[in-house]
Amino acid sequence: MLLCREATEQRLWQRRKQFVAQGHLGSAGTPVVFNENGDAPGRYDIFQYQPTNRSTAEYRVIGSWTNKLHLKVEAMRWKKGDPSLPPSVCSIPCRTGERKKVVKGVPCCWHCERCEGYHYQASEFTCELCPYEMRPDVNRTGCVPIPIIKLEWHSPWAVFPVFISMLGIIATSFVIVTFVRHNDTPIVRASGREMSYVLLTGIFLCYAITFLMIATPDVGVCSLRRIFLGLGMCFSYAALLTKTNRIHRIFEQGKKSVTAPRLISPASQLAITFSLISVQLLGVFVWFAVDPPHTVVDYGEQRTQNPLSARGVLKCDISDLSLICSLGYSILLMVTCTVYAIKTRGVPETFNEAKPIGFTMYTTCIIWLAFIPIFFGTSQSAER
Repeated sequence: MLLCREATEQRLWQRRKQFVAQGHLGSAGTPVVFNENGDAPGRYDIFQYQPTNRSTAEYRVIGSWTNKLHLKVEAMRWKKGDPSLPPSVCSIPCRTGERKKVVKGVPCCWHCERCEGYHYQASEFTCELCPYEMRPDVNRTGCVPIPIIKLEWHSPWAVFPVFISMLGIIATSFVIVTFVRHNDTPIVRASGREMSYVLLTGIFLCYAITFLMIATPDVGVCSLRRIFLGLGMCFSYAALLTKTNRIHRIFEQGKKSVTAPRLISPASQLAITFSLISVQLLGVFVWFAVDPPHTVVDYGEQRTQNPLSARGVLKCDISDLSLICSLGYSILLMVTCTVYAIKTRGVPETFNEAKPIGFTMYTTCIIWLAFIPIFFGTSQSAER
């Protein structure tokens, strides 16, 4: 069978060669030829679907194939009439900052995906997350440190508090100078000048702490913040508590006997006041021993969706709980002073300092009751 088939193919090939040698022409008027395989070569017209001046498009001849390609490149048209050749590839190279996502089942083709958020292009096929204190660079080919900021003196958030503090310091200093100049007059002596000086010192410290809160954080500034943060209010409330307690004891003792109560002299009042203040200082020193002051960079407060806008905030490492604990003793003095102010609300008009102290304590309690829930309620909010 094989021999018979080979003989048939050989006779057919001989007849084709003889047909070509005789110069026969095809229906198109071209000579009839065969290739080395004995097959007639193909002749094709190549068309391209192109837009025309009319609203429709049509096929136009842009080349042909006869043994080889004959293509009229200048006659080709692509989208919007652009004559330039489009790239004939499965996938174009990815740009900087983009990774290749390989198409499943077609390993030579891929989709380009940009590394988003805080990710950078680690390799040709992967994006990785930058360390927490860093962000991707402009090209997303690596990571750079996040800029560190702090509260500047020219910031509106600093200018307004400094302005108010300066007014308060000037007013307090004016009152202190007035008291010193008239130190031995009956009015100053009757007002309890010793307690008045302590109270004015506390008010002065409350205004002065503003400058420490704005200053550039370092170990020294953070230490002073811890010391003076609650010390000004402690001075003020301790002085007020001592005064109201003294008035209360005088009238309670007067109901029982004509003997004056103990520890109502100016020296005794100062000793009681500074004993109360020393408790605050002792608590601060214990805080120093348990948790030494230091600075920290908070990268979470201004970690925005856009990495280019991310900033690290330099601040003292004082937690919200530690802050409230530092002020907790002053709050305790304030509440105790309020209790004594309520008890002394019915004293004679000659002791007119009791009623202003009571009014001050009532309003202060209301302010603190509003401040604490708001402070903790907004501690994790973006608006803080």
